[in-house]
Amino acid sequence: MDLGIAGRTAIVCASSKGLGRGCAEALAEAGCIVVINGRDAAALEATASQIRASYGAKVIAVVGDVSTKAGQDALLAAAPEPDILINNNGGPPPKNFRDVSREALLDGVIQNMATPIELIQRVIDSMIARNFGRIINITSMTVLTPLTGLDVSSGARAGLTAFLAGVSREVAHANVTINNVLPGMFDTDRLRGTTGKMAALEGITPEVMAKNRIAEIPSKRFGTSEEFGKLCAFLASSHAGYITGQNLLIDGGVFKGSF
Repeated sequence: MDLGIAGRTAIVCASSKGLGRGCAEALAEAGCIVVINGRDAAALEATASQIRASYGAKVIAVVGDVSTKAGQDALLAAAPEPDILINNNGGPPPKNFRDVSREALLDGVIQNMATPIELIQRVIDSMIARNFGRIINITSMTVLTPLTGLDVSSGARAGLTAFLAGVSREVAHANVTINNVLPGMFDTDRLRGTTGKMAALEGITPEVMAKNRIAEIPSKRFGTSEEFGKLCAFLASSHAGYITGQNLLIDGGVFKGSF
């Protein structure tokens, strides 16, 4: 399918690896100019080179922490008026809620709520003026169903969801959409890290924890960043203008709900 976004400019935050990279690759394949971002310069440039070689796309690598003003400024210097914004960021490590400090709580809110809102504030008016914009926030299935130890991440992402619920309706008339994609368990570095930390909390090995987590998934496997990226690319496409204000689960059937 031609997604109708060839030549569009996309910013994909935290995209040197994992789900962000999956989105960057899918958008590059669709013909977008892609601005990728990460804190590790070597890893970021390696990713940029691989995407260029695979898809022949223009890829701009911007080193920086997207949670900081300097990191955001650098992204927007590379692409002052993006057509597509994929908000993504690392999340707080698993921790018993009793052990969460005030500093850790505020850091989680900055990473997973304030940062995407700040970026949206800076790009949305130019999207409205051009009558095209696609904003996709990578949140988590834990917005809808709790996961032990991820309370700070879940709370911050739920706050982002609530904040943007009204905003998405305010801008829909201008063909600007805002949607959230809620990943379940995907085979990424973050999943491997959280699996190890959750295993420690429960007093079992990471291998046993991984098997336990897979057993909970009706699909009986972890997801891939490639299939996640394809969903993001469709939501960014010209065909998705009537989808806005939605939370789209991609979790292999883990969430047990009829509605």
